[in-house]
Formats: sequence, structure tokens, C-alpha cells
Amino acid sequence: MAQLSPLLKQATPVVVDHGEGVYLYDVDGKRHLDFTAGIGVTSTGHCHPHVVRAAQEQIGKLVHGQYTTVMHKPLLELTKRLGDVLPSGLDSLFYANSGSEAVEAALRLSRQATKRPNVIVFQGGFHGRTVAAASMTTSGTRFSAGIGPLMAGVHVAPFPYAYHYGWDEQTATKFALRELDYLFQTVSAPNETAAFFVEPVLGEGGYVPANTKFMAGLRERADRHGILLVVDEIQTGFGRTGKFWGHDHFDVSPDIVLIAKGLASGFPLSGIAASQELMAKAFPGSQGGTYGGNAVSCAAAIATLEVIQQENLVENAAERGRQLLEGARVIADKTPAIGEVRGLGLLVGSEFTTADGEPDTATAQAAQQTAAKNGLLLLTCGPYMNVVRMVPPLVVSAEQVDDALRIWGDVVASVTGG
Repeated sequence: MAQLSPLLKQATPVVVDHGEGVYLYDVDGKRHLDFTAGIGVTSTGHCHPHVVRAAQEQIGKLVHGQYTTVMHKPLLELTKRLGDVLPSGLDSLFYANSGSEAVEAALRLSRQATKRPNVIVFQGGFHGRTVAAASMTTSGTRFSAGIGPLMAGVHVAPFPYAYHYGWDEQTATKFALRELDYLFQTVSAPNETAAFFVEPVLGEGGYVPANTKFMAGLRERADRHGILLVVDEIQTGFGRTGKFWGHDHFDVSPDIVLIAKGLASGFPLSGIAASQELMAKAFPGSQGGTYGGNAVSCAAAIATLEVIQQENLVENAAERGRQLLEGARVIADKTPAIGEVRGLGLLVGSEFTTADGEPDTATAQAAQQTAAKNGLLLLTCGPYMNVVRMVPPLVVSAEQVDDALRIWGDVVASVTGG
């Protein structure tokens, strides 16, 4: 009898029957608050009626229209709609299926457009599991171990993760930018560097937000040296951080934006956006794919954008995010086991540490598993997997946040003896 690969480790024991809004219902009928959102994917909640209806209608018209063979209306309409929300000047789109594919498309574009071989990524960043994307990922060795040699031309600079270094944010940022300049002198000369790839908030790296000075420093160096600034908005885009784009918090303009996850409420769809001028510098035939821009996924994405606008979900993410962050900090203040609570919008992470400040993976894992038993689904992240992250759908209500915090408070007290 065929079975799933034993390498697929489940974060929770839940076997889902159906989902509705912020809740998942298992095969025994138990209701679970889903503060994972499919790792930030189900932005409009599970089975939002408007998204479901759009997908159902599209399935009856056209499921697959391979978009370098024929064109279809959902793809054209989505492109038009995205033009209304993309950063200024990014008016050309390429669609794929997954975040990893978007990363690799941006890598290909960056190298071809600049005719430079190297890219710089930042410590703790996650960009995917395919070989090139995994080569650019430094949030944990589990994503790249055993598949080497990895892709050449990737160099790593520090991210201003102040808590990790034991510094304040200003000191961490000054260090990160100084080390980036040192990297230019010692590893990758500016005239051989095609692009910076950076997340506005480290995702798998521990839900660590960037800051305005750091992002401005990247933009200034990119402009000075002819380097492209690629902002990976795969997890942070489409309202997740309380602004439409994560980089909006930092007043920075990217050259390329990567999109996926919350774009289509659970249907597989990703892409990159750049200016027409930049996109035209890629080699003919370098972009394509069998399933990219799938008609049903595009219809779901259009509906998702409509729900985000009509239900004011960006504003809700900001308000509920503040509520969630403040509530999680109140809980952390009651126990020394949580060293820091941080995040932006509906991306909130609680980092567990021992009495001497070392990563406490065991307690974080115990908290995540105990929460699941008590009806609150969470995930862990960070290089040591000692950060418990909360990433609910953007439709989450104040009452649901309160329910989650109540469960979380009891869980933390239980696993820490508080």
C-alpha cells in the first residue's frame, strides 16, 4: 500500500475534514483555531465564500490554459488588478506556481539583466527548497543539507537580528551594514553583484522584522553600485504585516518583488513583478512553465484581492496584529522562558530561551504541541526551531485573538511551570 514519505513530519496531529474562516474541523468534529493559515497562505480564511464561488465558476469554464500557448481572461484580469496594488514602477509580471519558482525566476532575471554572477542574501532568510532557492536560504541547514555542492555565487551578509546578537536595534543595524560593505571588499565586488535578496520580516528565520535604516542602507548601496534590490514578499505581502506590502513599513522601493502564499487564498500561484524595462533585459525564452498562471488560481486571486479590499483586511491585520503582539508580550512578561516577542501585523513570534539566554527548542516544541492539543494550531521557526509563530488568516476577529491568547497563556504556564 502506498504511503506518504516518512520525511514529511506533521506539525500537529490534526486530520482535517473541512475548514471555515479561522477554524479547521477535524474528522472527529473537533474545532481548532488555525493560527498557521497554511504557513501564511489562507489570507481570507478557509473557504471564503467569494473565493470559493469564483473558483467554482472558473472550473466550469476553463481549468488549464497554458499561458505561453493561449491567453485567458483570469490571467489578464489579475494582471490588471495587481497593477493597482504593486509598488510604483513595477508594471510587468511573470507567474509561476510556488515561492521557490518565483525566487529562481528573480535570480535568473537579476543575473541576465545585470550580467553579473553573484547575489547577496541575508542571514536567517528563507527563499525555498529547490536547489538554487535552497542555496540562497540560511534560516536552517535542514533546507540544504545533503544536496551539495550548492549553487555558486551566493554570499551571505548579516541581518539586524538584535536579540540574537544581544544588542539594541541601532547597533545591530550598524553592524549589518558595515559587514555588508566588508563583504564587498572581501568576497563579492559590487561590480560582480547582481542583486540583494531580502525578506521584510524573516519568516522561517524567526519572525524578525527589518527596519527602516537597514532597508534604506540596502537601497542606497544598490543605487550606488547598480545592484538590484529584490524584496521577497512571499510571506509578508497582501496585507499580512498590516500594510499591503511588508516593505511599506520601511519606506523603500524595490526593483523586483516576489509574490505567492496569500495571493490566492490557498490555490497555487506565485510570481515576480519588475519594471517593463528591467524585465525586457532577460533572455528570450527564459520565462515560462506548464502550470504558471493557472486559470482557476488566477480567478481565486482576483477574488482574494476583492475580499482584501472589501473587508478592509489590511486594516484588520494591523489592528489584530497589535492586539496579538501586545497580548503575547503580556504573557511573555510572566515567564523568563520567553526571551522576546516580536513581529509585524499578523506575524508574531515568541522566542524561547533558557535561563542563560541559549535557544530553548524543547520548551518551544512542547508549547506548540500542547497548544495543538488544546485547539490552537501554531508552528515553530527559527534556526533552532525555538520560536513559536502565530500567523492567523487576515479575517481573524478580536474575539478569536482573545481566545487564542487565552489558550496560549494557559499553555505557556503549563509548559514552563508558571
